[in-house]
Amino acid sequence: MDQQELHEQVRNVKLHLRGVMNGVTSQSMREKGLTYKVNFGVELPRLRELAEEFPHTSALAGALWKEDIRECRILAGILQPAEDFSPEMADLWVEQMRFPEEADCTVMHLFARLPYASQKVFEWIARDEEYFQLCGWQLLNRLLGKGMVPSERDLNELNDQAEAALQSSNRFIQKAAYNAQGRLWECTEERSED
Repeated sequence: MDQQELHEQVRNVKLHLRGVMNGVTSQSMREKGLTYKVNFGVELPRLRELAEEFPHTSALAGALWKEDIRECRILAGILQPAEDFSPEMADLWVEQMRFPEEADCTVMHLFARLPYASQKVFEWIARDEEYFQLCGWQLLNRLLGKGMVPSERDLNELNDQAEAALQSSNRFIQKAAYNAQGRLWECTEERSED
């Protein structure tokens, strides 16, 4: 795909977003600190519907991720094909995150589909940077919810990491670690019943 075609696709996405914008929601988000260059206030279910109308390509997802527009960054994670997303790109996207909503949506729509997702859980929760930790815990929650069963050694390590994360000053990390710890306890209980 050439640059002109990509530019047209991004422009088309923005036109669609403008057509469904919600000014009241946008204003409320700005007041709560979501300070993007542009925030159309489009709700997540509507963004998921809109995503069905756009090409699911790495080129478009990458171009949207670079925009300082809330909805474009969320759509990027929905449109990005998991099989074309390298571990290095996953790290780069996490480095560039600025808001917990970006982490939530990207984990849900992209990171949980990655073939190396479980590897990233351990890497990310062990890092010092808040968005890596947040994505790591959220990703662990997603994987456990999809039936991932950690080995006993991994379970012990994750429980230790969760105890440390619960002491974080970041309430989003605390909540994600707390939720993961609940799921990990369920895994421990199931093991003890076997």
